[in-house]
Amino acid sequence: MTGNPLYVLVLFFMGAGWGLTVPLAKVATSTGHQPYGLIFWQLVIVVAVLAPMTRFAGKPVALKPHHLRLFIVVALTGAVLPDVFFYLTASKLPAGILSILMSTAPLFSLPIALALGNDRFSWVRLTGLLFGMAGVILMIGPRASLPDPAMTVFVLLALLAPLLYATEGNIVARWGTYGLDPFRTIVGASAAGAVITLPIALLSGQWINPLQGFGIPEAALALGAVTHGLVYAAYVWLVGRAGSVFTSQSAYIVTAFGVVWSMLLLGERYSVFVWVALALMLGGIFLVRPRPSFRLGVPKEAARLHACDEAGPT
Repeated sequence: MTGNPLYVLVLFFMGAGWGLTVPLAKVATSTGHQPYGLIFWQLVIVVAVLAPMTRFAGKPVALKPHHLRLFIVVALTGAVLPDVFFYLTASKLPAGILSILMSTAPLFSLPIALALGNDRFSWVRLTGLLFGMAGVILMIGPRASLPDPAMTVFVLLALLAPLLYATEGNIVARWGTYGLDPFRTIVGASAAGAVITLPIALLSGQWINPLQGFGIPEAALALGAVTHGLVYAAYVWLVGRAGSVFTSQSAYIVTAFGVVWSMLLLGERYSVFVWVALALMLGGIFLVRPRPSFRLGVPKEAARLHACDEAGPT
């Protein structure tokens, strides 16, 4: 870990910010808001926060055909589809448990990377994968681990989100981003995701009209999206100065803060089995983590920080 106090402070700012977005998502779904309406406004806010930064840096988003294809692929695998599962399960699972589950993307990333030829087999990383699997089994196995055994199906459903994040990371690692930097990739993908989700939200009856009332759930959605945009900007800044290995440690801090914020803001409490599962998963992620390189993620937060081992970039 670098000894620069500013870098350490930014690292914890990122962890606290991204960790906060999980309990905020639970609040956003508390009155029945459905995924596609939430996803549309989240992506719009992310574009509104990050697009000015790309313009300020003199790097407008490219609109060539191959870039548009990239934006659509990243939007679907890194935002729209995983966020559908994220928001569907946010109203069903404790936010702290959801934070832990969202951190499992590296565990899914390893087998996908091996299948695509993005990485080489390692017994150490296989051990990490087994640690993570043991953590998931411990979380859904004992009767005392979840508040309600019926939540097991939602745990399995929630795991589809980090699976998709891992898929996104490996697609980018395999085929790259055609020379685009992280900001432009994220802005383009978020804009594409908003275009995709708008008609679905309208036709499915999941549209959220902010003019019909702006309460706590809507404020939670807006705060979560703004927080993600600002923290993502800090993430890119820190990678450029402290390196990807140091910055990727925020994944552990995000998970810890997600649990802590859920306890403080939502009053959640967890069994000893959940704490042991958390320790196993974090240990597994540490062993599985990719070799040093530039990493990038599209919302959802730290789930992606380890998911993508860039060979071209997202």
